[in-house]
Amino acid sequence: MPETDQPRLRRLLGTPATAWLLERVRDRMATGRALDTAVTLKAATAEQRRAIELLLGRRLRSGASLTVPLTEVDRTLRESLTCPDGLAAAVVTLTGPVTDRRAQHAAEAAAWQQALAEFDVPAITGRADLASWRAELEATGLLKRLSGSDPVAARTLAAEAVHVLSQLPAANSVGLPVLAARTLGDAHALDEGRPLAALVFSAVRSLAALPAGAASDTEGRRAAWATVGVALDELSSRVLVLGLPGSPRSTTGRILAAAHEGGEPCLLTLRQLTREPSDLGVAGRIIRVCENPAVLAAAADELGPGCCPPLVCVEGNPSLAARALLTRLADSGSPIAYHGDFDWGGVRIAAGVLRLPGAAPWRYNASAYLAAVERGLGTPLTSGAPAPTPWDPALGEAIAEHRIRVEEEHLMDHLLADLSSTGDNPPQTDEI
Repeated sequence: MPETDQPRLRRLLGTPATAWLLERVRDRMATGRALDTAVTLKAATAEQRRAIELLLGRRLRSGASLTVPLTEVDRTLRESLTCPDGLAAAVVTLTGPVTDRRAQHAAEAAAWQQALAEFDVPAITGRADLASWRAELEATGLLKRLSGSDPVAARTLAAEAVHVLSQLPAANSVGLPVLAARTLGDAHALDEGRPLAALVFSAVRSLAALPAGAASDTEGRRAAWATVGVALDELSSRVLVLGLPGSPRSTTGRILAAAHEGGEPCLLTLRQLTREPSDLGVAGRIIRVCENPAVLAAAADELGPGCCPPLVCVEGNPSLAARALLTRLADSGSPIAYHGDFDWGGVRIAAGVLRLPGAAPWRYNASAYLAAVERGLGTPLTSGAPAPTPWDPALGEAIAEHRIRVEEEHLMDHLLADLSSTGDNPPQTDEI
């Protein structure tokens, strides 16, 4: 077949006066449309009209608009041997290869589906909380934003996120850098500010039943990670204790022993609780647990070394260090007796603690709550969603009915009396 007459082609179709026609044809080719219809240019100039007349070899009807039948252009180029392969080949010769945008979009869509398919594994789809997160991820486009709209980078991000999430919740308390090193080989892979960290944390929020955008500050992030057994670091997660005897057999045990002897509160870090098998000196003995540090401070002030049984304060939602300590105590056979605020937030905290083996309420049931209300203690309960109280269903019903919030500080005298006993009696739940 004869070759294209490029000089003649440029004179006929490659001029500024025919640029609009080339652009229209390229667009049709890029979107997969056939070149078998006419294109119209409104308000064509005299120069543009003359250029088309020269291309077609005939006079055109006068008027403001200019209509060009693409089939005629194709036939003219072929028959004149200006471009034997026709109009489409002429456009490529003059302007370069034309990308099929429909095929490109289809390929991109397939690449994004491959990236999202990284989440379609039992570790994600087999868990309701993560399955809903995966659906949300696709709907919100978070993966696309975090990957810079690069499906290849997105697939890598997704695979790495799945690798981390498959290890959550952590079987044993672990620091975030340690988790990153174990799962990804890089202790800084989950540092705040990295795309992977943002992706994984969005799943952690789902695991913690937090809405999107929640836990945006450091304390919120720390609490959210703690729900899956991960600490932002081993030193910032701490738990407050009073009266744990300790033992000279470990560093932490000696610290506890010194604090116990002086009747002083002691802060234990997650590092201390996980780095060595410290002897807490209380195997099998009752441990009382409170929600608010004011109770532990009052016990230290009034009872000092005489605080018995030992007291642990979770300071609201238990930190990872608090969970690690309570789990260790429960595993050692120490019964845990828990008290907290009588409100919906306190109920939720109590539910988590009372799931531990051997845990029981400490003056934290319906009869204790109603006795406090009858004494006129507490303030109106105006916030919080009701929560179940499986250890005593009547407690939740009573709080919902009376809508009175009774904080631990209102009951300080009775709590301190329980902490000044000399024996390890069972937790009292019926008296206040």
